[in-house]
Amino acid sequence: MTAELPTEALELRSLVKSDGTLELSLHDVPVPIPDANEVLVRVEASPINPSDLGLLTAGADMTTATVAGTPERPVVTAPIGEAALGALSARLDKSLPVGNEGAGTVIAAGSSQAAQALIGKTVAIAGGAMYSQYRAVDASACLVLPEGATARDGASSFVNPMTALGMTETMRREGHSALVHTAAASNLGQMLVKLCQQDGIPLVNIVRKPEQEKLLRSLGATHVLNSTSASFSADLVEALKATSATLAFDATGGGTLASQILDGMEKAANATAGEYSRYGSSVHKQVYIYGGLDTSPTVLTRSFGMAWGVGGWLLTPFIQNAGAETFGRLRARVAAELTTTFASSYTREVSLAGMLRPDAFNEYVKRATGEKFLVTPYAVP
Repeated sequence: MTAELPTEALELRSLVKSDGTLELSLHDVPVPIPDANEVLVRVEASPINPSDLGLLTAGADMTTATVAGTPERPVVTAPIGEAALGALSARLDKSLPVGNEGAGTVIAAGSSQAAQALIGKTVAIAGGAMYSQYRAVDASACLVLPEGATARDGASSFVNPMTALGMTETMRREGHSALVHTAAASNLGQMLVKLCQQDGIPLVNIVRKPEQEKLLRSLGATHVLNSTSASFSADLVEALKATSATLAFDATGGGTLASQILDGMEKAANATAGEYSRYGSSVHKQVYIYGGLDTSPTVLTRSFGMAWGVGGWLLTPFIQNAGAETFGRLRARVAAELTTTFASSYTREVSLAGMLRPDAFNEYVKRATGEKFLVTPYAVP
């Protein structure tokens, strides 16, 4: 163990009260003592991912949130509607830590050889409760960062990189040869562009703004489509003909985009069909919804034959089903390409207290493409 560790440190907590109120606040919690095969990580950087917001804000109306307390210890409260509250019964009146992933320095370790070998190393972890100043995790859960890589470099080394790799792995396992990706200018989308380039995978990128088109083209993306363009439907069919993509990952979720993609895939398949079938093409077309940027209902207009599927896709079940060998192989690739293929960029850094200021939470709850916050737990509020 390393000497002179504090007995308590800060941790951000999310509490949903049974009266329908969300409360976000900072707590003094005991600094954990590592078990034999655990290490204690001083958390130096942790991103705010869209996947963090469900636990953090619990569907509360943050536009009406109020802030009390002090600048060093703000307390945010916001109302939760009855519809959202009904799905939260399992967490009512329970104060929960937040934050999926992060990185920092191992400052103490248990007695095992594996744990002791990590003392002083900069590691990335995805153990939950990362909006904290210290986190104890099993040594096997640590990804040792390459020489010269910082905690900032490794903070987002799990969720987005493993999602991008999970998408291409799913593509191969299900017999597809090309991909479609929506909300494609995100940090994840940019990683996927670089990954597909390296692996020779044709990729159709769908965005909403001209500046996002420009960004992806600057990375070398070939097929970049703007869903707000008058020619989007025609452009989509042409891109699908060129790539033969029959698998899509949709981050928007709601609206008609999934249906438009399936329709475009059907038209691309029929363009080379040898004969007519009243049941449509026999080519299976699949859209996986993995996000909810559009919270409206998913609308399907059945114009794409009978060989199709729409389902949900999440990283955690993928990892659970992929097996240890696949997981180890993908994590090793992330480590090797941490500052290239899987590099993340951030538009703003905030302290733990800074996360609870209106100018911050009013921005990161928008989940705006290209906007990414980095939490630095030891920064001065």
